[in-house]
Amino acid sequence: MQVREAMSSEILVVGPDHTLRQAARMMAERRVGSAIVIDPDSEGVGIMTERDVLNAIGAGLDCDTERTAAHLTSEVVYADPDWTVDEAAEAMARGGFRHLVVMAGSEVLGVISVRDIVRVWTGHRTAARL
Repeated sequence: MQVREAMSSEILVVGPDHTLRQAARMMAERRVGSAIVIDPDSEGVGIMTERDVLNAIGAGLDCDTERTAAHLTSEVVYADPDWTVDEAAEAMARGGFRHLVVMAGSEVLGVISVRDIVRVWTGHRTAARL
């Protein structure tokens, strides 16, 4: 199965000036573990994950004043929609990521998460048993 078939195409997009609390609230409301951060003044697309929020809180930072731009996951790895789910899983394992932004050129198509991969793998195993 390809990434395009397993990814979540409904993504949460936040700006670089949202506070961590605002981003965390939106992530909780949407029940997602990441938010795409698009900064029109910078190159590329960033991602902020629940782990980034947790690290900021653990460091004693104020979630009402800290901005998402300062807490993006460094070294973002982008997945190609034509990758297999196995290739995405390998990239996640190599980088220690739980989310990959799926890009086609400069366009964000979605996000694939460990949860998406487990759902696919579990579905295939269940179907194979029937």
